[in-house]
Amino acid sequence: MSERVQLTKEGNIAYITLNDPSGLNLVNKDVVLTLADVQEELSKDNQIRAAVLQSSAPHFSAGVELSFLQTVDTRFVKDNLNFLQRTFSRFQEFPFPVICAINGICYGAGLELALSCDIRIAAEGARLALPEVRFGLTADQTGTTRLTKLVGIGQAKKLILCCEEVDAAEAYRIGLVEYLVKPEELQGQATRLAKRIAGLPPSGVRFGKWGVNVAAEGNTYAALMFEQAQSIYCFGTEDKEEAVKAFIEKRKGVFNDK
Repeated sequence: MSERVQLTKEGNIAYITLNDPSGLNLVNKDVVLTLADVQEELSKDNQIRAAVLQSSAPHFSAGVELSFLQTVDTRFVKDNLNFLQRTFSRFQEFPFPVICAINGICYGAGLELALSCDIRIAAEGARLALPEVRFGLTADQTGTTRLTKLVGIGQAKKLILCCEEVDAAEAYRIGLVEYLVKPEELQGQATRLAKRIAGLPPSGVRFGKWGVNVAAEGNTYAALMFEQAQSIYCFGTEDKEEAVKAFIEKRKGVFNDK
């Protein structure tokens, strides 16, 4: 397993830190395997209410390690791509949000990893791109799918087909990231956002996230049925009663996911 991915927990918030000594947080199979192990641990921790994916290096990720890319052939893709896509997608299955803090370069697999999160915060000066077409490839670790859903067909084709790099301000303008902050504010903003969400009723957060995911698939009837099902569940929870009482009594709610 790779030491390039580290997991720490502070209360009910998890921090997944990319920690490549090179400063580029290059992605290879070992990195993804370690990320999958981190995800498995988080899936078993019922106390986590939000997670932050961040980098301890000057750059979020410069993408796939080229020496690893040179070893990849059709057989490797056939045997491994489903696992890679599954790992990148798993953040969307968590009952809590995953917030991505983007600094420096965020290219290729690094941007695909950011796209797999729920909310993205970019520091001014960050640069984002999906340059796979330049190498005769495309963003196959959920990149073409998630980018298109996030920014629309036109912007996705511009970024992918032109191998166009955008700065953080442009990424914010087109909806590729949800927050734009000064570099020194990046970690603080990610933590504040995680704490804000972690302080809300877990069932509301869980079904709010999954409800948006269902709606994004495009079937209105299925999305409305999901709203009905989650509403029936949430109205029967102790946390809903506590949330209403706390609001009336002008105090902070205490939620136990019940």
